[in-house]
Amino acid sequence: MDSSASVDALSNGFKNHLSLNQSHNNNNVVSNPRVQPKQPFFIGVAGGTASGKTTVCNMIISQLRDQRVVLVNQDSFYHSLNAEKLKRVHEYNFDHPEAFDTEHMLSCMEQIKRGQAVTIPNYDFKTHQSIEPACKVNPSDIIILEGILVLHDPRIRDLMNLKIFVDTDSDVRLSRRIQRDTVERGRNIENVLDQYARFVKPSFEEFILPSKKYADIIIPRGGDNDVAIDLIVQHIHTKLGQHELCKIYPNVVVIFSTFQIRGMHTLIRDAKTTKHDFVFYADRLIRLVVEHGLGHLPFKEKQVITPTGSVYSGVVFYKRLCGVSVIRSGESMENALRACVKGIKIGKILIHGEGNNGRELIYEKLPKDISSRHVLFLDPVLASGNSAINAISLLLSKGVPESNIIFLNLIAAPDGIHALCKRFPKLKLVTSEIDESLNEDLRVIPGMGEFGDRYFGTDNEDGTISRSTTPK
Repeated sequence: MDSSASVDALSNGFKNHLSLNQSHNNNNVVSNPRVQPKQPFFIGVAGGTASGKTTVCNMIISQLRDQRVVLVNQDSFYHSLNAEKLKRVHEYNFDHPEAFDTEHMLSCMEQIKRGQAVTIPNYDFKTHQSIEPACKVNPSDIIILEGILVLHDPRIRDLMNLKIFVDTDSDVRLSRRIQRDTVERGRNIENVLDQYARFVKPSFEEFILPSKKYADIIIPRGGDNDVAIDLIVQHIHTKLGQHELCKIYPNVVVIFSTFQIRGMHTLIRDAKTTKHDFVFYADRLIRLVVEHGLGHLPFKEKQVITPTGSVYSGVVFYKRLCGVSVIRSGESMENALRACVKGIKIGKILIHGEGNNGRELIYEKLPKDISSRHVLFLDPVLASGNSAINAISLLLSKGVPESNIIFLNLIAAPDGIHALCKRFPKLKLVTSEIDESLNEDLRVIPGMGEFGDRYFGTDNEDGTISRSTTPK
């Protein structure tokens, strides 16, 4: 859609847009009353008529390929005109705040902010009526609300995580509006110019332009400003990748989520997944976590000569490494570590579910020179954190500096993160997802069950565990 495109995308392409960007949603979602839905990242895009708001939105959406994005247009919430107003439609100010059903828009935005599905009206600009069918909007990662006055109402502004104002020259906007209204809305030039002079320009100066001061980002030239769009997309990626706990504990790193990663999590969390598939997709996830964790190690710069005779400025891998796995589930991560770090030494620690605080060190076999190495600590599930704290305390007692330990992990509960990071603020924790909570049995929710038993195939045919296991 180019910058002269109509902003009434809802009546024509909006339904297709929703179906494309929400194609990954499952309509048969089973809700868990214990788990609060994740709130979407809410973006508001305002600006004068034909400023290029829709173009900016589509450019942002096109770069957010791994996220579920839905675009909601403020024009969808225009009041339907009654017969009396339709007779004098050319005297109606469509650029005034009262032209919109702001209360309905606010209600829909509050619901979708809470992760609930909503129904958005379908407004027809030719009949000036809301028509059927309306459009259902399912929960998504990112919600973009676009319209001339989306920054006008403070209640709607307060819902937004990012506020954008598209600032385009008034002459450019007028020429675009003439083209749009004559070609797409069947109006003549005289009516367009009359409406612009009587309503559009005064409303812009009275209501729309003053809302510019509330914007976090102002985009000059609209969709022609590629640099601004790229910076906005980078900011969105950064914010989406940050769990709330990452803001509290800078030593916690969650690898960037994509549909591939979510798909793998979906499979290993599914109780019906076969052992073969569980191992296959768990190994893929583990490899990603290991590679990401290795990126947090120190390095030295080095220049090499390529086969073409050119100089390449690169880095040298840090070599004083070792792995330490928690028996038994941590052993599932050893192959990925060996595949990434040639000849790496791997020690082992066994923590039993008895003794002080429900944990007791039973066995340890560690490299003798471990105090001089960076340690990659392997345990796929962090629940309460008790086992991890005992194991890391052992590493510290062997002379390993706390800042030399990187904890590689697949899923972590907030309780375990709090316990671990308060005790060891210099340790680095790298995980692929942070789950919601622990249940009364101290098991991670939603979790993936007993990881070791599922990975090594030691659960019974009926799904029960063949031996006593205790959450970590």
